[in-house]
Amino acid sequence: MAASLTSLCLLLLSLPISSSTLVAAEAGDEAALLAFKAASGGGDALASWNGSSTRGFCSWEGVRCGGRQRRVVALNLPSRRLTGILSPAIGNLSSLRTLNLSSNGFIGDIPANLGRLCHLHVLDLSQNTFSGKFPINLTSCINLNTVFLNNHQLRGHVPSEIGDNLKDLRVLILGKGTIPSRLSDIPGIQYLALAFNNLSGEPPLSLYNLSSLQALQLQANMLHGGIPANIGSKFPSMRILCLYQNQFTGSIPNSLSNLSALESIQLNENRFSGYVPRMLGRLRALKYLSLYETMIEADEREGWEFITSLSNCSQLQRLLLFGNSAFTGQLPSSIGNLSTTLQILLLDTTGISGSIPSAISNLVNLQEFGVQDTSISGVIPESIGKLGNLDRLGLFNTMGNLTRLTLLDAHDANLEGAIPPSLGNMKNLQSLDLSMNHLNGSVPAEIFKLLTLSTLINISYNLLSGPLPSEVGSLKNLNFLSLNGNRLSGQIPDGIGKLLMLQELWLANNSFEGSIPQSLSNIKGLSTLSLSMNKLTGPIPDGIGNISNLQQLYLAHNNLSGPIPLILQNLTSLSNLDLSFNNLQGAVPTKGIFQKLANLSITGNTELCGGMPQLHLPPCQMNSIKIKRKGKLMPLKIALATIVALLFLTCIIALIQLINKKLRRKQKIPFPPVVEEQYKRVSYRALANGTNGFSEANLLGKGSFGEVYKCTFEDEATITAVKVFNPEQSGSARSFVAESPPTILVWIRHCMSARVGDFGISRILPECVNEALQNSNSTIGIRGSIGYVAPEYGEGSSVSTLGDVYSLGILLLEMFTGKSPTDDMFIGPLDLHKFAEDALPNRIWDVVDSTLRLDAGTYDNTTRTKIENCLVSVIALGISCSKKQPKERTSVQNAAAEMHAIRDSYLIFARSVAVWE
Repeated sequence: MAASLTSLCLLLLSLPISSSTLVAAEAGDEAALLAFKAASGGGDALASWNGSSTRGFCSWEGVRCGGRQRRVVALNLPSRRLTGILSPAIGNLSSLRTLNLSSNGFIGDIPANLGRLCHLHVLDLSQNTFSGKFPINLTSCINLNTVFLNNHQLRGHVPSEIGDNLKDLRVLILGKGTIPSRLSDIPGIQYLALAFNNLSGEPPLSLYNLSSLQALQLQANMLHGGIPANIGSKFPSMRILCLYQNQFTGSIPNSLSNLSALESIQLNENRFSGYVPRMLGRLRALKYLSLYETMIEADEREGWEFITSLSNCSQLQRLLLFGNSAFTGQLPSSIGNLSTTLQILLLDTTGISGSIPSAISNLVNLQEFGVQDTSISGVIPESIGKLGNLDRLGLFNTMGNLTRLTLLDAHDANLEGAIPPSLGNMKNLQSLDLSMNHLNGSVPAEIFKLLTLSTLINISYNLLSGPLPSEVGSLKNLNFLSLNGNRLSGQIPDGIGKLLMLQELWLANNSFEGSIPQSLSNIKGLSTLSLSMNKLTGPIPDGIGNISNLQQLYLAHNNLSGPIPLILQNLTSLSNLDLSFNNLQGAVPTKGIFQKLANLSITGNTELCGGMPQLHLPPCQMNSIKIKRKGKLMPLKIALATIVALLFLTCIIALIQLINKKLRRKQKIPFPPVVEEQYKRVSYRALANGTNGFSEANLLGKGSFGEVYKCTFEDEATITAVKVFNPEQSGSARSFVAESPPTILVWIRHCMSARVGDFGISRILPECVNEALQNSNSTIGIRGSIGYVAPEYGEGSSVSTLGDVYSLGILLLEMFTGKSPTDDMFIGPLDLHKFAEDALPNRIWDVVDSTLRLDAGTYDNTTRTKIENCLVSVIALGISCSKKQPKERTSVQNAAAEMHAIRDSYLIFARSVAVWE
């Protein structure tokens, strides 16, 4: 049949051509082109196609003529936005050699008249939406050598005649149908692409007889079966082998290493198993190896040899191994011997472990490196900073001068230590994600000097502490900022309002203090603001109600006070509002978000009233009094209350003085004898010797009526605190009467056996003494040493045992850390309480007094552990006693019981050690 078709074409060409025939042929070509234009919609793309052109149709866009007959030999109109159908008149262009209509919008059938184009060499109808059956008549175009029919909606089978008739076919790219059974009859075919079909079953064995093939693309089908074991002897010229996204099984044949011309192997997303052929390094021309998301394996014993072998592939550019969960064991150090041409190395989501070899720095042209979702741990080698061309990195530690890096994603990567300030060298960084790690220390200010950061900064859920640097306001183009779930403290910088492009701000679950910055109202595009679970105080700024795009507002679990701003009900975009567990007061608005009860939370604010009936809040008692009016009357109320309080205080003082005068006349002894009986006398000489002459070196603190010194008696078995009263200070005599019986205020042996707490404040005494002290005229109830007195006393709160407990807690922390609460190191939010709290439970040796650490290294593990537990218990008790809020502190009784328990536990252990020795 092929011979008869060839004879017919030659016969037509050999016929004599008259002038009238030429004119008719030209007219036929022009008519065919105009019919094509009419059917395709034409439009602007074919505006030049009209009869007014002086040079005729040969000058029309996309048209090329040839020969003395001025016949159309090429029609090239790719990507011209042509639509409609392909006119059957196209088959009248009998001299046509090239037809390229790719990447347009043609629909309908491919006309059968194309089979009349005997001279056609190249046919490209790809990237259209042709439908109908496969054009069988194409097999009549016997001179075809290149066919592109992919990405359309054709149906039916590719005719077997394609192998009989198209002997010159070199490139065949089909988008639908089945693999022709007679392909093996096309001896010279070089490029076969049957990708992105719904092909199923096993590829025919005849396919592997196409020895001239240079590229075989069967990707994105449903083919199954295995690769023949002898594939290495079938395709001596093969350069591209693409079988990805199928269901192939079995092992990757070792003979694949014999296809020496291979440049690209893409076997990913199949079900291959076993090991990667260890001799792949024989493929010296290999540039692209993609084996991701298969079932191939490697472990400590076997399977990684191919990495070592690949070091011979001097042109390797991409190595994709991610998504293979059976890849386990340590990453071989030979990975650093891969070609310096390597640009992409992806090992994400595998089972590899250990650390990244320092030799990774040899891959100087590496642009993308991923080891996310693996068991990689330890310190990332500092040498990775030599990868100056790195563009995307899945992990980091010391980055060095990675000036070209634009995206750094190391979330959930088990990273530890501090964030290196060297991140500030990444002058092109646009996105930074270090979330869900174990990073500690402060947030480097250098990060916020990277003005290129625009997409996101996500450092949430780490162990970061300290303040948020004020430089945060420099990132004017940043869209997303999240620092949730850290230990950040201090005030939220007012400069945060300069982040004018910010869309989401997440600062929840930290320890931020102070008020909500008014400057947040400047961020007009903000859609999410989350400040929950901090220590914020003051009112909710009215300016938040001016952020018209705000959709989510979370302010729960703070100490915010004042009314809920009415303006919040005007935010039409607001879909979620959480103000729960604050100290908000007054009426709850009734419009806007406050009507959407499913997305509103205000629980835990006991002084709110009104609102929607479904909230079940009490009615507001003074609805007629407007908030503004209340604001105007507030100064007057404060003034009146102050005057009344002062008058009342004056009366009380006068009454107390009158009663005291009467009591002094009646009393003959200043204090119940029970106190004197319970505490033995100590000579002044013993006290002077124990304090080294009341040396400044032993000074513990200063109180209202004197100074407190550390005293060590001559037997060195007892350490005490001694208060020296100033007789010239008014009231010191009365204070001495109240305090002198327990001259030894603190009795410490081993792990602190405490009998009395802070100087002049604590009353952890026997009940009879405690009662006597409270009946005395001592001023110790409202006075105390600086740093030891409970904070609520400074706010005018009455004396309570909870205040005494606070002083005890501070004293415990001081004795065991060696740090005075007034030490110069405690500035800003850092105080003795927080200093100790941050060390629990794993850094206890970092904060205890240096004298306790001296011999720690000489203890055996059991002794060291016991001492460490004792110290943790004492410090924890001190922290529990010295909390800022009185209601959160341990009670007097529990504190005493706990101290006894700690002491007894340690003494029992000490005795057992002594017996053993």
